[in-house]
Amino acid sequence: MPDGAWNGWQPGDAPKRPKEAVLSVGFILANRFTLTALATFLDALRLAADDGDGSRQIRCRWTIMGSGSGTEPVRSSCGVSIAPWEAFQDPRGFDYIVVVGGLLNPGPQLDAETIAYLKAAAAAGVTLVGVCTGGFALSRIGLMARRRCCVSWYHYSDYVEEFPDVEPVADQLYVVDRDRITCSGGAGVADLAAYLIERHLGRACAQKTMHILLIDKARPANQPQPQPPTHNEVVNDRVRRALLLMEQHLADPLTVEDIARKVNISTRQFERLFRFSTGMSPTAFYRVLRLRYGLWLLRNSTRSITDIAVECGFADCAHFSRQFREGFGVSPSSLRRGGGEPDGLTLPSDSPAALLRAFDLRGAPPDRRLYE
Repeated sequence: MPDGAWNGWQPGDAPKRPKEAVLSVGFILANRFTLTALATFLDALRLAADDGDGSRQIRCRWTIMGSGSGTEPVRSSCGVSIAPWEAFQDPRGFDYIVVVGGLLNPGPQLDAETIAYLKAAAAAGVTLVGVCTGGFALSRIGLMARRRCCVSWYHYSDYVEEFPDVEPVADQLYVVDRDRITCSGGAGVADLAAYLIERHLGRACAQKTMHILLIDKARPANQPQPQPPTHNEVVNDRVRRALLLMEQHLADPLTVEDIARKVNISTRQFERLFRFSTGMSPTAFYRVLRLRYGLWLLRNSTRSITDIAVECGFADCAHFSRQFREGFGVSPSSLRRGGGEPDGLTLPSDSPAALLRAFDLRGAPPDRRLYE
């Protein structure tokens, strides 16, 4: 099939669009796409499209397209395969064409025909959307030039390494930059879908959709992503594993002995190796990690201080408040009332400047040069 001709469409043809659909979305699945991102987006559209739970494509229209005949199944990252419903359609019939990304394994995310279709859609002025690692796919084919690209903190370093001349955004759920929209993935896809539904169908329809999904309300695009990990530039494998264990056990902190045992090393050797790699003792680092998480929760949630204390692994609210005040110079309750804002985190005296940058309080995205 020649470039620029899909299902009989040729450049210069009049746009073909269902008259009844207010919002029309076409989906393209990248190799090893994330099933959650696709399902969340589709569910939001179907709930907005019809009254009740009929799932009829009335106010919204959506389809899953693929190259060739459009019927070759695409395997998701979790192993579930989905066959596109049809071959590529006239891109001008869509308000948005969404590329659902996934694993960044070696090998192409998209085939040649899909790339040609996306370039034709961009030339026709159709807004392209990349969810999960869909932003990588659009960047790789040159369709994110001079635009901001939202990526997950998890893939921030991957993006910086592959696209050193592009500034990624890793501290927001999604980014709208003219005719490109990118989303970090996960639960943020629901927020992006609600934003598009509200834009085309109104706030009431978007609220109804989110409530049926048991989501209180859609978060704005600039809502920060949950705090990034701190292990990006630690080279030693055992220390990296230790940091992951710490991040996975914020509410139920492990002892240093437990962590050392899980990474198959003696406690003494682990403490020596950890300090060499990070400049801090495991205990001090763990405490700072939990306090930093507490600060993030205070700023970005309405949970009580007692709940936050428990979530961060402190025995009670008083213990958390005391440690928080010692670290940040302001109490959690005062911060909540707007009575103060921490300018810096008081770290142990033996911590290097690199670790101070690692625990920057202003929500800067993780940086692959964090531990230089």
